[in-house]
Amino acid sequence: MISVNEYFEGNVKSIGYTTAIGNSTLGVMNPGSYEFGTSKHETMRVIEGEMTVLLPEASEWVTYKAGEAYEIDANKKFQVKVSVQTSYLCQYK
Repeated sequence: MISVNEYFEGNVKSIGYTTAIGNSTLGVMNPGSYEFGTSKHETMRVIEGEMTVLLPEASEWVTYKAGEAYEIDANKKFQVKVSVQTSYLCQYK
């Protein structure tokens, strides 16, 4: 089944789907700053553009570019800044 998700007044949109390895979302973020919360472990891979991320318990922001990925444990909050439209693949465990 495919689900459509919209967050932050339409500035972040994704399509959710399920494969043999689990649930994923494929989405796009407009330029802006966002705070997300996790309910499951997430692996976030940047497809196009870049994300500057402040991971839980981190003190410094890190920029992830196309082809790079980062992970966030379940039940954590993290912050993301994007300066250009950025697409991503998020896989849940």
